Amino acid sequence: MKLRKVGHTLVEVSELGFGGAQIGNLFVPVDDQTARLAVDAAWDAGVRYFDTAPHYGLGWSERRLGAALAGRPRGEFVISTKVGRLLVPNPMPTGSDLRTGGFEVPDDLTRVFDFTAGGVRQSLEASLERLQLDRVDIVYVHDPDNYLDQAIGQAIPALLELRDAGVIGAVGAGMNHWEPLLRIVSETDVDVVMLAGRWTLLDRSGEPLLAECARRGVSVVAAAPYNSGLLSRPWPADDGRFNYVKAKNNVLAQARALATTCQKYGTTLPEAAVAFPLRHPAVASVVAGMRNATQAESTARHLSAEIPEAAWRDLDRVAAGPSPD
Repeated sequence: MKLRKVGHTLVEVSELGFGGAQIGNLFVPVDDQTARLAVDAAWDAGVRYFDTAPHYGLGWSERRLGAALAGRPRGEFVISTKVGRLLVPNPMPTGSDLRTGGFEVPDDLTRVFDFTAGGVRQSLEASLERLQLDRVDIVYVHDPDNYLDQAIGQAIPALLELRDAGVIGAVGAGMNHWEPLLRIVSETDVDVVMLAGRWTLLDRSGEPLLAECARRGVSVVAAAPYNSGLLSRPWPADDGRFNYVKAKNNVLAQARALATTCQKYGTTLPEAAVAFPLRHPAVASVVAGMRNATQAESTARHLSAEIPEAAWRDLDRVAAGPSPD
């Protein structure tokens, strides 16, 4: 699998990245063996970029990913994690994090937002312990929506110090919204941004951010290419999810129009969904959630599909309709 450089750094990521939220029991439980086999299958398919976060399963994703990668040559893979949420003992556990955080894990811990310099260091140290690693390659400031000034003034400068000291390889920010990321790119020296769900075959609203990243030499990691599952099947299901909730009728109709166009050219909706983000010069990798070995294998196959240029022109025309919301 091809590698692409992250910003102006020495870090290189595979064009397809492993998204670790699913093995943190996002919405439904995954056992340890299934999680390990998902990582193994992704590795066998050529994936060498693995993304996780403390938020994903209250640390379960980090621990599982670290265990699955243990014994692999450290110089052969890139791993990213995130800061901004500290995991602390939960004073009022209910037994499950599903309702509060969306992960089917015990809620003996809880999340506390912290974008201070001290919080960044504390979070990173805890992540390294869970991952069983002495370093990570990329660190993202995670979802600073309501703490943007603090993230820009404290968290990112703290990470830039670590980068300049050689402790980490690259600094970034990851969010579901492109507008605050545009401010971060404009005001700081980040190397990369992770944009979830806003630069996909269906939802291209993040284009202004990508244009500015291309101008500045900042890389983009396009996460959630299936838009929460709506684009993961050749024909979008009636109950398909978009942006984590059931898709509205207009969004479902547009997704099906894209699926019909794919069929016209002998390709499929998930194949086009995985390949689309990489067509932009700013994008270094597409990160997709992989719950099990089957999903890892199929996503890698989707990326290798040949899609004719005429198909892209027609898909662009369909996507130019009303923006999904």
